[in-house]
Amino acid sequence: MKRRDVLIGAGVSLLGASAFPLGWTAAAEKKTQKVLYFTRSNGFEHEAVKRKNDQLGYGEKALIEMGKAAGFEVEVTKDGAVFDGDLSKWDCIAFYTSGNLTGKGKDPGADMTEEGKKKLLAAIADGKPFVGFHSATDSFRSKGIDPYIAMIGGEFISHGPQQVAALTNVSPKFPGVEGIDKLSLNEEWYAMGKFAKDLHVILVQETAGMKGDCYQRPNFPATWARMHNKGRVYYTSFGHRDDIWTNPTVQKIILGGMAWALGNVQADVTPNIEKVTPQANQLPEPQKK
Repeated sequence: MKRRDVLIGAGVSLLGASAFPLGWTAAAEKKTQKVLYFTRSNGFEHEAVKRKNDQLGYGEKALIEMGKAAGFEVEVTKDGAVFDGDLSKWDCIAFYTSGNLTGKGKDPGADMTEEGKKKLLAAIADGKPFVGFHSATDSFRSKGIDPYIAMIGGEFISHGPQQVAALTNVSPKFPGVEGIDKLSLNEEWYAMGKFAKDLHVILVQETAGMKGDCYQRPNFPATWARMHNKGRVYYTSFGHRDDIWTNPTVQKIILGGMAWALGNVQADVTPNIEKVTPQANQLPEPQKK
């Protein structure tokens, strides 16, 4: 395998230590859990994972810092060749990605292979935890439902202008969201579709009053959990803005979701999408596919 662009965090003070480890539950066994954070983009690359002067992107540094505070280790890579190797060394796979990751990107040799993609999906189905941030649902988009999209549980369609919008907590006992009823934040909110029928929705995007044609639709899931056969899958649309990554409430939500995905804490993830967002897949006329 070619040299991997894997980086392990070193001393970047982005996050307030007083905020941690809110939302986090450590593993019962005394070991350092390891998370592989894949941040490749074939197409548009978000500033959160864009590297300048060989420095990590803000969203890369932020997850590393969260791991340091909570006690897990984060390794960051943009090299898709990692999925052709041994995935057992990581306890969880996290994606902040976009585009067709097996396509021809700007960095030759760094794309996932088709076999690597199959290996990843098979590992998740066999019990490997998966966490997706923001544009992870903007990966492997297609006219149908790609196996990756079926795994993560939904697909990005578009987004409007960054704005303050509300999220409603519909799973108040889920790790990381305890004590939250509604949450209003300024973010780039993703409009999504092709939602899996077995989603356990945690946070609902409240579309009333939002600016942008893509939001003129019924409420839909913004953060969720699901079981992909034996694997725990957690996704949140958070992650575009720098101040989102440093928001203590968002940090708590992310850490809670990661703790659940890793199996450190249990939660009821009975599918509830039909109950809490029954019209989630109802899109505005121009968006229908």
